[in-house]
Amino acid sequence: MSQLPLIRSNKSLAKLTQSQLKGYIEKGYSYPHRVLSLEEAKYYRQKLEAHEAEHGLIMKSSYKNKPHLVFTWVWELIHNPRILSLAESVLGPDLLVWGTNFWIKEAHDPAYVSWHQDSTYWGLSSPDVMTIWVALSPSNQKNGVMRVVARTHKKEQILHRDTFAEDNLLTRGQEIDLVVNESDVVNMSLEPGEVSLHHVKLVHGSAANESDGRRIGLAIRLIPTHVRQTAGPRDYATLVLGHDLHKNFEYERAPTKTLGREEIKEHLRINELNKKILYRDTTDKQDNAKRGSLKDLSIKTKT
Repeated sequence: MSQLPLIRSNKSLAKLTQSQLKGYIEKGYSYPHRVLSLEEAKYYRQKLEAHEAEHGLIMKSSYKNKPHLVFTWVWELIHNPRILSLAESVLGPDLLVWGTNFWIKEAHDPAYVSWHQDSTYWGLSSPDVMTIWVALSPSNQKNGVMRVVARTHKKEQILHRDTFAEDNLLTRGQEIDLVVNESDVVNMSLEPGEVSLHHVKLVHGSAANESDGRRIGLAIRLIPTHVRQTAGPRDYATLVLGHDLHKNFEYERAPTKTLGREEIKEHLRINELNKKILYRDTTDKQDNAKRGSLKDLSIKTKT
């Protein structure tokens, strides 16, 4: 297992203030934080949409998951020092990127994300896990902004039910067995180049895009190096900051060419292993869902 060169601490860069860090610890989220200029956000969006113009929508391809393995510009983005500086202020100086996912909703698309906790099926050994959600377009209430339920990260793991609903963007269509109080819900609106941070156990979701434009985001999943995978074969991650003394993950290779032959092959191999973790024990449930035996799984919202 070859190790990436040491990436030094970003202590000279802006971090969460003490007040912001306290808010994250208390509420489970923090936003907005600018990490890209409008011009930089436009550049990355153009990279994405140039690919889509040639190959089709990325959300209909396997590259929506772990795109940093095949796109040099996504690899560049997960190493952005302003993003890593924010992550370091919460998780410490030794960090891995465990995963990346595009979350894109087309104009007037019925796609949605049900209320859920990220920690449900990831198989990671501790809740020291944070998602940094990078907006490459405006994200607002009309186009399906991420919504979070404050302080739910302090609860124990909540029971989820798998629906495999057609328009649900989650792997299993999973949703929580919990009544959500609307007074605790926060819409984390972002402008292009801004990010939000949320805890792995925080309940969150989003509605469909009712606007005339796309809603584009990239989720970066970060973990301290002491975290390990407990639910499957030895897992893969990318060392982005500091030292890794634990060696709990195999290191992913940097793409030397966007959509190169070896990059595509490696993405397929790692993505298949990742799916075995995320979809473990789902065969019977998915068959039942297709037969319509999962009834009335909608989550009621308390107003």
